[in-house]
Amino acid sequence: MGHIIFSLTEELKNLFDCEAVSIYAVDRDNRQIYSRNFKADGIEEIRLDLSTKSLAGFVAATGKTLNIIDAYDENELKQYHSELKLNKIWDEKIKFKTKSALVVALPFNKRLMGVLECLNHESGESFDEDYVRQAKELSTTLGHALAKLEVEDVESRIQDTAHAIHSAGTIDEILLELQQPILQLFDSKLITIYAVDEIRNEIYSKVKSGNQINEIRVPISEASISGCVAMIKKPANIGDVYNPEEFKSIHPGLKFDSSWDKKTGLRTKSMLVYPLLQGEDLMGVMQLVNKNHGDRFSDFDERNAQTIAHTLALAFFNQQKINRQKRTKFGFLVESGIISQDELNEAIAKARKNRLDIETVLLSDLKLKRKDLGKSLELYYSLTYQGFNDSIVLPQSNFSGLNKTYLAKNHWVPLQNDENSALILVDDPTDKVRIQNIQMIFPKKKLELKVGLKIDIREFLLSAMTEDEAISGAAEEIQKEEMSSLLDTLHDESTDVVESMQDDDEVNAISETDSTIVRLVNKVLTDAYDQGISDIHIEPGNGKKPVKVRFRKDGACQVYQEIPFLYKQAIISRIKIMSKLDIAERRMPQDGKIKMKYGRKEIEYRVATCPTVGGNEDAVLRILAASKPMPLEKMNFSEGNLELIKDKATKPYGLILVVGPTGSGKTTTLHSCLGYINKPERKIWTAEDPVEITQDGLRQVQMLNKIGLDFARAMKSFLRGDPDVIMVGEMRDAETCSIGLEASLTGHLVFSTLHTNSAPETIT
Repeated sequence: MGHIIFSLTEELKNLFDCEAVSIYAVDRDNRQIYSRNFKADGIEEIRLDLSTKSLAGFVAATGKTLNIIDAYDENELKQYHSELKLNKIWDEKIKFKTKSALVVALPFNKRLMGVLECLNHESGESFDEDYVRQAKELSTTLGHALAKLEVEDVESRIQDTAHAIHSAGTIDEILLELQQPILQLFDSKLITIYAVDEIRNEIYSKVKSGNQINEIRVPISEASISGCVAMIKKPANIGDVYNPEEFKSIHPGLKFDSSWDKKTGLRTKSMLVYPLLQGEDLMGVMQLVNKNHGDRFSDFDERNAQTIAHTLALAFFNQQKINRQKRTKFGFLVESGIISQDELNEAIAKARKNRLDIETVLLSDLKLKRKDLGKSLELYYSLTYQGFNDSIVLPQSNFSGLNKTYLAKNHWVPLQNDENSALILVDDPTDKVRIQNIQMIFPKKKLELKVGLKIDIREFLLSAMTEDEAISGAAEEIQKEEMSSLLDTLHDESTDVVESMQDDDEVNAISETDSTIVRLVNKVLTDAYDQGISDIHIEPGNGKKPVKVRFRKDGACQVYQEIPFLYKQAIISRIKIMSKLDIAERRMPQDGKIKMKYGRKEIEYRVATCPTVGGNEDAVLRILAASKPMPLEKMNFSEGNLELIKDKATKPYGLILVVGPTGSGKTTTLHSCLGYINKPERKIWTAEDPVEITQDGLRQVQMLNKIGLDFARAMKSFLRGDPDVIMVGEMRDAETCSIGLEASLTGHLVFSTLHTNSAPETIT
């Protein structure tokens, strides 16, 4: 088209009887007009600014018609404009002498499309009125032709831009590198291309500032124009953003955020904002700001914006599809800015090195939320994530014929199980062997899968435990973690730390909040409970000797494990944290209590710490019995002894002493006896240090030696409290023994303990 227009010059020269004709088209981006008539001497085109520095440039700028007799006569030129001049440079370049000139604007639909310039009438005089009339009549036709040429040029540029968009390697490349070509298409001052972040319900863009790349985020809401367009998924063409009347047709709640104008000093006026839609799905938003020429963006701009918006939407959609295909299991966490790629790499390296589950490291070390980790699995596996929810009660019928320990080891649980289908929560839906095994278990049912974390699956199984399963130890089996793997992890970590730290800093190198320490301490506590241990002794060695962990069972201590010396301070600090003690105080003994969940049980540990030589601290943990007393019938007494104890415990007065070494079960036996006689008709007072077992009906008092509340003072108080039965935790001194004997002889039944190894020793 352009070649045809610019080749009309010979016909026009004959029409206007002149030496030269130039047809100029408009370059709106650069505020110039250009002609490609001249091909000689290496001149491909002539370019002129829209100004008074040339005849054609003046006509393009003002729309006026020039009919000049002598272009070198400055006085004649001043009749049109005081600063109008002939651009003599081109006369010199093409060796041409301009004399007379007829110059007219070429409009189309009230829009300048170009300029027609006829030079040097053959008569040597100016062009007469007939030539002027012919030029004006021809201007509309030529303007229409140039309009088509401009459309073709824009379409060509749109095609080039579309090709560049689809050739971009990433969404970031589109956001950062392709804004300028699109900006030139629309004769606009500014452009911002946004992509959508569905997770945060925002649109975002990226902008280069020097060597830095800054991110701009806008909520999808009526609080901003771009956010509102994203929300309603409809374009907006606004002439003046400070005129609220223009917003009414877009959205009643729409507001213009002027903070950017105030910050930069620029004034936003016109805006053309287009949603990037792939079908009904929002991919982003394109925002054009301030039309360079004109009050607002035209219908032509809107049509072009629609084309570019469709191209961008398709490119964003394809990029997302590629990203989904390339998505890694935890890629969402990095994409969403929850963790950095370096943090993820470090977590993966630690998990591999220490033979841990990556999920465990992410949850414990990086403190990720389960829902974020679950979302990443959901996107990776394209399955719905189901986290543990205590409001979801799994019926026992779901587990018909299934072993919950087996389910825990294979990391799956049936959330639903009816006649025709089964809904399975599994940690890895791509494990074909496991899915085939599940299908074999439910051969005639349709399987539906959801993805969950191992901890979610474990908690669902624990929540579904029956009392019998809890008693049988199934719950504990589900929670078990092999001590050997923990010690391997400790060994690897201690080797690394010793190599990189100075001797004085080694014991401070590991934090009490480190995931391995947390799991190690939990393992020690739960193993002791599982083995029926009464006391746990944690004894750091001097220097670089290992930490010994000893268990007391049936009155005798035995070594349970030895742990690298590097962890002695972290282990003691972890125990102090769990028992709410002061971790900074290492010179004085401290006492506290730990309460922890284990399966469906809550276990209590009485904690005592004591400083030892070498700057160490020992910790001794007494496992407190279950909160309810054990029935006498389950205490494994012989039949004769059981009947004897029942008989003596129901006497109206007397003294019953339970004796034995530490950890032999004295308190447990006492509470079993009290549970047997605990009836509404009896008033029972107990003085204990500490209160390990609680029973309804007993009035139990905790000793507080700091304020002077000891066994003797408590017993004196009990005698004034109308007791039938008194239980004293221990006969520690002569005064307590004296009061106890006196009470037993004055109509009260007294229970207590002594630290002796046999009944005869108690008397002697």
